[in-house]
Amino acid sequence: MSSLSTYHPEQMDRISTAFFERADGQRAVASRTAVVDAIVRGRFQEVFKGYGRGLAAIAVGGYGRAELFPHSDVDLLLLFDRSRQAERHKEEISSLLGALWDSKLRVSHSVRDPRDCTSLAPGNTELHISLLDTRFLAGDRVFFDDFVQSTLPRFYWREQKALLRSLAESARKRHAGFDRTIYHLEPDVKEGPGGLRDFQLACWAGQLDNADRERVPASEEFLPRDPDRDLSDPKRLLFAVRCYLHHYHGRDKNLLSFEMQDSIANAAVGKLYPGDGDVADLMRAFFRSARTIHRVALQAIEESVAPSSSLLALFRRHTSRLGNRHFSVRYGRIYFKDSGILRMRPDLALGVFEFQARHGLPLSAEAERRIRAAEAGIREHFDSGSSHWPPLKRILSLPHSYRALEAMRETGVLYSLCPEFQLIDCLVIRDFYHRYTVDEHTLVTIRVLKRLPKAEQPIDARFARLMEEVGRLDLLCCALLFHDVGKGADGAGHDEASAVIAERSLKRIGMRDRHELDTVLYLIREHLSMSEVMTKRDLSEPSVLGEFKAKVGTLERLKLLTLMTYVDTVAVNPQAVTTWRKELLWRLYLGVHGVFERDHEDFRIRPESSEVLQLAAGSAERRAMQQFLAGFPVRYLRTHEPEEIYEHFQMASQLEPGDARAASNRVHGELQLVVLAWERPFLFASLCAAISSCEFNIEHAEAFSNQDGLVLDAFRVSGPRRAPKGEVDPRDVRRLERRMRRIADGGLDPADLVRSIKPPVDSWRDMEPPRVSFESETSARATIFYVHSRDRRALLYELAVVFSQNECDIDVVLCQTQGGRAIDAFYVRREGAKLPDEAAVRISEALLQTCRHSLLA
Repeated sequence: MSSLSTYHPEQMDRISTAFFERADGQRAVASRTAVVDAIVRGRFQEVFKGYGRGLAAIAVGGYGRAELFPHSDVDLLLLFDRSRQAERHKEEISSLLGALWDSKLRVSHSVRDPRDCTSLAPGNTELHISLLDTRFLAGDRVFFDDFVQSTLPRFYWREQKALLRSLAESARKRHAGFDRTIYHLEPDVKEGPGGLRDFQLACWAGQLDNADRERVPASEEFLPRDPDRDLSDPKRLLFAVRCYLHHYHGRDKNLLSFEMQDSIANAAVGKLYPGDGDVADLMRAFFRSARTIHRVALQAIEESVAPSSSLLALFRRHTSRLGNRHFSVRYGRIYFKDSGILRMRPDLALGVFEFQARHGLPLSAEAERRIRAAEAGIREHFDSGSSHWPPLKRILSLPHSYRALEAMRETGVLYSLCPEFQLIDCLVIRDFYHRYTVDEHTLVTIRVLKRLPKAEQPIDARFARLMEEVGRLDLLCCALLFHDVGKGADGAGHDEASAVIAERSLKRIGMRDRHELDTVLYLIREHLSMSEVMTKRDLSEPSVLGEFKAKVGTLERLKLLTLMTYVDTVAVNPQAVTTWRKELLWRLYLGVHGVFERDHEDFRIRPESSEVLQLAAGSAERRAMQQFLAGFPVRYLRTHEPEEIYEHFQMASQLEPGDARAASNRVHGELQLVVLAWERPFLFASLCAAISSCEFNIEHAEAFSNQDGLVLDAFRVSGPRRAPKGEVDPRDVRRLERRMRRIADGGLDPADLVRSIKPPVDSWRDMEPPRVSFESETSARATIFYVHSRDRRALLYELAVVFSQNECDIDVVLCQTQGGRAIDAFYVRREGAKLPDEAAVRISEALLQTCRHSLLA
């Protein structure tokens, strides 16, 4: 044998040469373990020669598993039968460790007795876990066998639940340090989610969960063996990658940096992964391996950790009541009630994710297995030609849609529904600013959007208020879902490529409404445009703002595009995005919004230039239409199609003094109500009362008036709560039209209608308190009031009454309901101007009192 001081380096050179020839990490770590075993045994026998019973040198942790990576520490336990024996042999222990360091081994040692090893304490958890993997090296074999075959099994059998909980908590903290995602562009192959620590986590959970009084299972004995979750190939790849990192760095460093990715891709092509040496191929193979390992680790913890506290048990009892006819909730996770239901009802593959998006609970491991087992039938269902947009739309509309989309990706349902997402699955695109893979960045954008209402920083709160004004967040989420899919296609210009792919995919899954499709495709094509303008153009130049205003076309698109740019920017790297960049985006939004507002401040439509005039039958009708349009704000033209405006003109042509007209129609799949009447106090509030009295829900409302005092109030409503979603009885609609017409012409007293409205069934308990705020910065012409309150019928009527009592004119109301809460924005003026702050404060207090006190109670 070579000198013990040179033996280890010489053998490592031999192992390294063999590794670079074959890229076999598992053989490499086993070979190094054998070399270290020989050194440790030799040195131990030299130092403790003649020492009798009650001492054993034991390999633990990674060394105990015979998995010593090139520069891993050697975890060595010197086990004495009594602690005083260790005290007597301090000199020998010091001599042994010195000899091992002279042999060029980095030793991480501990000196214990059996009582130390089996005394459960918070500081000992790491030791207890390392002892799950033990191998005898030298010393008293009988003493060692008694320890691992009798003492340890009884300890693990007694403390398995406490150790499992500690293991689960440690894993949660570790995953949180990596944002709970495997998809970092520069991942940590040891500690990161899906790394080697997660692989071992799955092994440890199985060992602890199956330990009994007489036996502790081997490290990998209880790992899953089914093909869908087989860990042999992921383990092979991770072992090899970590060996490469150790060899290249010459130390125990486990970050797979961009530089290391290049080196490993060149060295391992054809040995570790399919492809031609492209780094993207290596990283795609890495992330897919990590995904499998991470999923198995989480499932192993889920299936082994039992309820541990009365508080947790209370939570689980509460969530168990959330189930329905197809899904149940147990221990805070979602299960299928019928294990074979997906074979008969593959449509429930989206139904379970809608349930998850509503409640925010994770799928159980069993539910995930059911979904993967039914993959072929689910894909066939998606290919059947049915419309799958309605359930997807509902998923995107719900508060926890990002969790559902993550689960859809992990179970493969997202790829069955939209095969185009395979283009960006685990796709790495080198960018020293981006943090995540393309598919992960996509889902993070939706997570950022859904969490925006809880923003605490003032700059983020501005965008949160803007979010409250947007009516179709489902379309924004849909655009985010597809906005980067073109990065996986060949050629430059991923924005246009993404739009082309999205159009094909959305048409296939059943998005039929042209307005919805145009909005989504516009946002995808232009999702980079605001960033381009705010970083390359002078935002103080009126021409820059005017050009961009012409590009977006409508105020609603400006708001959607601003939010899309915000979440896209934040999701690139949540820890690195600067406040200044957010400020630039907000300045651009305010600037372009101001251009729209100045158009509105022209106040008078120039009817001679309006394209709606082209619908006139002759010159007389054209002049009448000009008279009708005169005085309406430009916003009226922007929020209604020419055909709608022409219908409004025809309704107005039939009005007599003191008369009123009401009509309804379907626009973009939603029920729209329009009322034309002559201006009078409390008109808008009275119409809100009429709608509520017919049990309809107001989703959006606008109020316009022309120079002749003709008022046009437009409402978007949803059907009575007793009606199935999306369905409205035509008789209810006709009844509503008659009631609105009568109240508009003064034939009904709104107070009588309000008294007839049934009290709300829901309790006000356990709801966050109402909030009211106002600001005058966003709009150039109006003070904006924001109201967050528990939703109830007639709430909009009551709020509108407050403004009318304070002699205010409501220009526009933006209403939406989320989880039983009303989120409303009122653009308000008095005598054509913004409100003084004193008046705004007084009105805010009155609005808050209205929200707190139920008129119907």
